[in-house]
Amino acid sequence: MAEVFFLSILLPTFAAMKEDGKISHSYLVAIIALVFMILGYQTALFVHRAAVVSIAANRDAPDTIYVYEDIREGAKGKKQVSRVDGNKPSSGGKGIGPATVGTTVADVRVERKDAQHDARTENIRRNTRRVESFRFNPNTVSVEDLCRLGFSQKQAQSIDNYRKKGGRFKKKSDFAKSYVVSDSIFRRLEPYIDIPLLDLNLADSAALDALPGIGGWFARAIISHRQKLGGFSYKEQLMDIKNLDMERYSALEELVTVSPQHVRAYPLWTLPEDSLRKHPYIRSLEAAHAIVLFRTNSPPERLSVENMKKAGILRAEDADRLSRCSIAPYP
Repeated sequence: MAEVFFLSILLPTFAAMKEDGKISHSYLVAIIALVFMILGYQTALFVHRAAVVSIAANRDAPDTIYVYEDIREGAKGKKQVSRVDGNKPSSGGKGIGPATVGTTVADVRVERKDAQHDARTENIRRNTRRVESFRFNPNTVSVEDLCRLGFSQKQAQSIDNYRKKGGRFKKKSDFAKSYVVSDSIFRRLEPYIDIPLLDLNLADSAALDALPGIGGWFARAIISHRQKLGGFSYKEQLMDIKNLDMERYSALEELVTVSPQHVRAYPLWTLPEDSLRKHPYIRSLEAAHAIVLFRTNSPPERLSVENMKKAGILRAEDADRLSRCSIAPYP
């Protein structure tokens, strides 16, 4: 309305200028006064809206951000906690930022719980939202946080609908294939995508069955092989399983891991013959008996897989595989 009124004053002024080529003093004063009136009116509207939103926001409960930190045992039994600084992706490990110097990198999760806000407050927040970049799991991130990451409400809802129908992003490239994720957004967010990997030493048959190309038979074979090994030391050990070739392994390589804290060191230097023979890289009673003789007649400093290989106790191929396993030290 103020703009219409402003034009109703200006148009006669321009018409008067057309007639005599100059503006009268009274018209000039009126125009200046009108400009200040409009500026004052717009300023008053802005202050009023800001005050209303501020009152509504202060009346509402504040949003809450929860930071969960995984505590693990450090040296000499002391507990160490991974602290985070900022929202930059960490180099290796999980979490929302780099761990403080002197701590162990652990699993850090951040969850945001938004309170109920006034409709006007929510509208202002949506219209003035700052695009952010932070670590997130595309399978669990909320619609609200997807909007914070730069997606529109419609795009975020589309991703959520895909998940509700049973869709799952198993690796980063799956998220990139979503039709609402543009190349530019994916390039910005790729370092922050944090899809938890499946730990081969903790996964049950159902979780293994869900991996691409695995199914029920391979899931049971993986668990059986894990028991024989005493736990996986590295994920390439999956290819020890019959018919689990490189092609099948490549399809799931990016989806699985072997976390160091979940690897059980194999007690090579203390197990009896009957137990040693069950290991996939030892296999025979003769080799198990030779290992027992070797460790009985060798000083502790000579007890190594490499020395057993040199002594001809194990085949070179088996010795090389066993040397990559986590071996418990001599007691």
